[in-house]
Amino acid sequence: MYERIITHNDMDGVVSAAICAHCFPIDDVRFVGPNAVIRGEISTTEGDIVCDLPYPVHCGLWFDHHEGNALAVQYRNIDVEGIAGRFAPKPSCSRVVYEYFSEQGWVLPPYFEGTVEETDIIDSFDYHSVEEWRRETPGKLVDYFLKARSSTQRDKHRSMRELVGWVRDLPLHEVTALPAVREGIERYKKEEERMLKRIQEDAYFLPDDRRKEIVIIDLTRHNRRPQIIKNLAFLLYPQASAVLEIYSLFDRGIKTTNLGFSISLSFTVNHQEHTKDLGEIMRELNMGDGHRGAAAGTVYANSKTEMLKQKQEVLQEIYKLWMDHG
Repeated sequence: MYERIITHNDMDGVVSAAICAHCFPIDDVRFVGPNAVIRGEISTTEGDIVCDLPYPVHCGLWFDHHEGNALAVQYRNIDVEGIAGRFAPKPSCSRVVYEYFSEQGWVLPPYFEGTVEETDIIDSFDYHSVEEWRRETPGKLVDYFLKARSSTQRDKHRSMRELVGWVRDLPLHEVTALPAVREGIERYKKEEERMLKRIQEDAYFLPDDRRKEIVIIDLTRHNRRPQIIKNLAFLLYPQASAVLEIYSLFDRGIKTTNLGFSISLSFTVNHQEHTKDLGEIMRELNMGDGHRGAAAGTVYANSKTEMLKQKQEVLQEIYKLWMDHG
């Protein structure tokens, strides 16, 4: 019936795919980012299950939790409720998938509940403190494994497909005990020291940001995108309320003039009474989507001059909307 799972290339995408793979005997899993779907780079059929990504032209089942993706479907005059699968504004897509199959009467392994609970926290960045974020829970360790660098993109996707099978068949604490996963976790921890050094070198605040609320990590000067975890910036700049990463987009390994933006609230702000909504900021600028506490977007430019101009304009617009949101 279904032949392939197309899912987001992160923890939520892996867990969503693992639940689908439990319900249907599918070994073919492809990992992509949202832009690949938006630009029509992925050809889909009725045999595809699409998870944690924008709705493509057509597919067999679609699962998602991003409000902006639902709005995009409505703009195309498509009834979201009429799409096979489910959209729901939950903390993670894996939560949407889990509840869908549970309500459909599928018998799911008891450990899926704990797996989805951890994925909810990781995907929505629902941490109350730096200490809580740094706590090495099984889900956090699996996420470390996902974030560890691989020698090639092919190796990375191979390990991610293996991880889908492990998460399908085992509770997370048993996944973390697997030799390959342990090796990846240790590799990530060594890389984290380099990430902190890179963040220090590329971080700054806008001149208007006198209270130093948004720490900006600008990676656009690099000919290859450095791998960082932007939220590590809160270890270096604990006074910041948010971190914004800017990076160049690459096409087949070639640096383009298009830019990606990714922003997250700090731990303290995320669990205070506040009116910030990062997803809404991205939607207002018509450049992306996300949750209240984390969001991402893309800006397209035809030249380096235009890119530099766009970058500064978008930074100012994000900061203005940040201040407007209280």
